[in-house]
Amino acid sequence: MEIAKRTENGSGQCVHLCRPPPAPDLPMQHRGADSGYNALAPPRAYPAPSLPPAPSRLLPSDLPAPHPPCPGSAAVRSPGSRFASSLRVLCSPPRRSAVFWRPWIDDGGEKEQEAPHNAVEAVPLKQGRSLMDWIRLTKSGKDLTGLKGRLIEVTEEELKKHNKKDDCWICIRGFVYNVSPYMEYHPGGEDELMRAAGSDGTDLFDQVHRWVNYESMLKECLVGRMAMKPAFPKDYHEEKKVLNGMLPQSQVTDTLAKEGPSSPSYDWFQTDSLVTIVIYTKQKDINLDSVIVDHRDDSFRAETVIKDYSYLVHVALSHEIQEDFSGLFYRKCQLVSKEDVTHDTKLFCLMLPPSTHLEVPVGQHVYLRLPITGTEIVKPYTPVCDSLFSEFKEPVLPNNVYIYFLIKIYPAGFFTPELDQLQIGDYVSVSNPEGNFIISQLQELEDLFLLAAGTGFTPMVKVLNYALTNIPSLRKVKLMFFNKTEDDIIWRSQLEKLAFKDKRFEVEFVLSAPTSEWSGKQGYISPALLSEFLKRRSDTSKVLICLCGPTPFTEQGMKMLHDLNFSKDEIHSFTA
Repeated sequence: MEIAKRTENGSGQCVHLCRPPPAPDLPMQHRGADSGYNALAPPRAYPAPSLPPAPSRLLPSDLPAPHPPCPGSAAVRSPGSRFASSLRVLCSPPRRSAVFWRPWIDDGGEKEQEAPHNAVEAVPLKQGRSLMDWIRLTKSGKDLTGLKGRLIEVTEEELKKHNKKDDCWICIRGFVYNVSPYMEYHPGGEDELMRAAGSDGTDLFDQVHRWVNYESMLKECLVGRMAMKPAFPKDYHEEKKVLNGMLPQSQVTDTLAKEGPSSPSYDWFQTDSLVTIVIYTKQKDINLDSVIVDHRDDSFRAETVIKDYSYLVHVALSHEIQEDFSGLFYRKCQLVSKEDVTHDTKLFCLMLPPSTHLEVPVGQHVYLRLPITGTEIVKPYTPVCDSLFSEFKEPVLPNNVYIYFLIKIYPAGFFTPELDQLQIGDYVSVSNPEGNFIISQLQELEDLFLLAAGTGFTPMVKVLNYALTNIPSLRKVKLMFFNKTEDDIIWRSQLEKLAFKDKRFEVEFVLSAPTSEWSGKQGYISPALLSEFLKRRSDTSKVLICLCGPTPFTEQGMKMLHDLNFSKDEIHSFTA
């Protein structure tokens, strides 16, 4: 097994490969932290499988038994139809219980699968309760969740309360659905649904009809995700690591266990068209933006990054893959639009490759890489929404193919003039996300204060959007935006419209070189400005202060906040 330094972290991963190889018998290989991948085994051709209609479950004796089922399992489908001739599973020890989900990357080539032999016999449905009737109901705009469109985190205790026919919640692969409206439309009858009422129905669902596209059928019934209790105290820290290696023949040895918490276990199964490898981990706060999937040339790569660990699965599809492993993985993205926002700031829109799934988490940044005069230059930038009025609601089946950046062009600079000269259709390399902002800091927040100077506004965009959309406890969000002149204010009209639309949001502009017509605040960041701006509702109210800008601005702001008796847990500074 291989060990390499990594700045991010991860969780369980489940990979579907086109056409099943035989059961893996892969030896462990060790390499140093800075070495590249070991050469994979030469490709082998496999005959077309001949399997019975029912999925055949492989349980190799040399693989450890899996953990008991979590509230779901992750799945990433590899696009294309190439044979899988060699497999790498790269993983590291888990920390917490995982909530899994299924981000599909689908090539549209799915064949209709025959129902398993243990399918439940259909029961007669009432008139007007057919599949088409259900589809019409879901498209009618009626609130089928009872939550008026809000997505919530559901605890095990809360899930257990909803176990009646007229109030029935079921968890499937980490997502919780209110299936009460679906009761009369279920071909297997109400009693079958009630078997999973108020509990995790993933195993029952897989036993009966795993081929059913429940994500689409129950999309309008989505309540939210399962919330898991942390297995370690908040102050528990481990050195960030990436463990890279091949699928082991047995559970990870004591040597690996010494590197961190309990090691993961593995399971796998196959159907007539897919091989699924599952890595069971223990991790809290898993969501779709933690998953990065790339299919480039003959390489398939899936990475999950959460907190302190990174879990990777790497598959060679036809021949050996030889490349260096680095903490940052880049993919080429195409420039599709570029528009002026201020006199010196532009909104760039980049399109991800067709076979890539990448959602940059709130508060994290990526690196843009350009070849300039024979040298590759790298700069960090924080992705933003395309506007402040973008709906921040994560879909069940994501189709996020664009990344937006607000970038100030410095005429005398080295990187941004080259970036500005790119034409529509040109390419920029974009890295994996980085950053230490944890979105759970926003949970149960009452007051959120944002201090931004210039393009230090960019990390605030997603934080602001997410907080106003997803934090029910939020009472007030206040932004103090420092600029030189009025012409420098990014998205001023949008900020003012947002403040008018949502009374929880307030914005104050502070200019250091205003014109004589300016009637707002003037000057630089100061204790006097901050003490007036940062007013708690009460001594016990939960607050968070985020600040970002030039280094002197951030350093001075941090010192002033500490002098105003705000604790470290109440302050987050964005730095690249």
